[in-house]
Amino acid sequence: MSSVDDTLQIQLKFDAQGLIPAIMCDATSGQVLMFAYMNQHAFDLTLSTGIVHFWSRSRQSIWKKGETSGEGFKIEEIRVDCDQDVLQLMVMALGEGIACHTGRRSCFYRRINGAQLNLVSP
Repeated sequence: MSSVDDTLQIQLKFDAQGLIPAIMCDATSGQVLMFAYMNQHAFDLTLSTGIVHFWSRSRQSIWKKGETSGEGFKIEEIRVDCDQDVLQLMVMALGEGIACHTGRRSCFYRRINGAQLNLVSP
């Protein structure tokens, strides 16, 4: 094991583009709601405000989750994986709890069964 496996210091590993993957999960159920990226600034804003912020790769700008939709999410806990290169955001909804731009609770609403793609939820 390396020293990063046992350290209690935050030593986040951002990729070459300055991004770190962030998996947003419901703090009560554990359901995966969505996946996005954070840069250092989005991470710092999330820590300082308690509200989830991401980095939008398509817009090349900070994205406060729910800023336009009203479907924001409050941080309950932030977890980091063993290599400190992936974040898990445990959140509580500030609105209806809709995380996906399609109007669904979770972005992960499709399941692959063999060669078939099925809906997990409406």
